[in-house]
Amino acid sequence: MKKIFLGLTVLAAQLMFAQKVTDVKVEKVQKEIPAQLSKEKINLYNDNFLKFVEALKSSDRPGIDALLSDKVKEIVTDDVLKKVKDGFDINRKLDILKTGYHRLMDGSSLPSINYKYAGDSSSKEAIMAVFEENGKIIGVMPAKKDK
Repeated sequence: MKKIFLGLTVLAAQLMFAQKVTDVKVEKVQKEIPAQLSKEKINLYNDNFLKFVEALKSSDRPGIDALLSDKVKEIVTDDVLKKVKDGFDINRKLDILKTGYHRLMDGSSLPSINYKYAGDSSSKEAIMAVFEENGKIIGVMPAKKDK
């Protein structure tokens, strides 16, 4: 009985390790994104961001919440808004530096606009805003200040 059990165990172990996985293909469906944002989209995103800055200036929380994406409304607290407000000079006029797509950690891309201060001769970024396709703001990242 022990010899039969040992024989079956050896046979089962060989069968278990002998199985080979061949020709595995992982297909990742990528949403095709255009190379540049359209003028209409840029105007929509820019208008929403400028409304966000105005609401940030006046500490209008309902106005800010109306412009934020549903994905981030719950995590955006008054402390987070204060950090954003302190991260750049909200009293200076902002001009669009460049537009494009911001790649996220999960591999997806969202539209973004990088801003600089108006009248600033250097092309130094002041702030970056990331949007959903519908124009709602999903992220605002002030550039790091030089000390």
